[in-house]
Amino acid sequence: MQRYKCTISYDGTLFSGYQVQPKTRTVQREIESVLMKIHKGQEIKVTASGRTDAGVHAKGQVIHFDSPLSIPMDRWRMALQSLLPEDIAIIQVEKVHSSFHARFDAIGKEYRYFIKRTAISDPFSRNYQFQYQYDLNIDLMRKAASYLIGTHDFTSFCSAKTEVEDRVRTVTEIEIFEEGDVVIFRFAGNGFLYNMVRILVGTLLEVGKGNICPEEMVEILQAKDRGQAGKTAPPQGLYLWKVDY
Repeated sequence: MQRYKCTISYDGTLFSGYQVQPKTRTVQREIESVLMKIHKGQEIKVTASGRTDAGVHAKGQVIHFDSPLSIPMDRWRMALQSLLPEDIAIIQVEKVHSSFHARFDAIGKEYRYFIKRTAISDPFSRNYQFQYQYDLNIDLMRKAASYLIGTHDFTSFCSAKTEVEDRVRTVTEIEIFEEGDVVIFRFAGNGFLYNMVRILVGTLLEVGKGNICPEEMVEILQAKDRGQAGKTAPPQGLYLWKVDY
């Protein structure tokens, strides 16, 4: 039995998230269905670095699975891609040690969030960027982001549905930059809680609009109260960019 590590990308628009759910289309279900075909009906489970929600995209999601088949390495990617739908792409397939784990061996992740500043709706980018009509003070947002870097309890910045008890995470970088009319947020850290990135973005947008002062980030963190932070930004602007091992 050989373990394989796959780097995949997907357009999350038509998926109900990554993780298998009853009677819904998910990324995991599509990949496992293809693996079952390749393995002549044998069930092959895949494990990911983490789940993504409905509408959220991935440029560099990582999964692993075990297979008894002796398919040449240069054929694995082609075999998977030929059977997968067009909104999932296999970027790379690698042989790894049997102890490798896509989730537990990850030492860091990077997410990016895209906002298109426009007063007129763009039907062609609506599924891939959050279209935002308000003026934003980027400098204030960058100042606010500086208070979020480091090791903190991010209870205020995660969904009330978060099940994990340990909500301490280390955010190593937050970068906010502009490319034309698009504002891009880049978050890097050792891990992120459920909806954490989208809540961070939603709160920083409130700073950019002038509704929250940058210095209030310290108070919001210390409050450990989801009600103190901003709204959860919508899913379509979020991308799991890469996973580090």
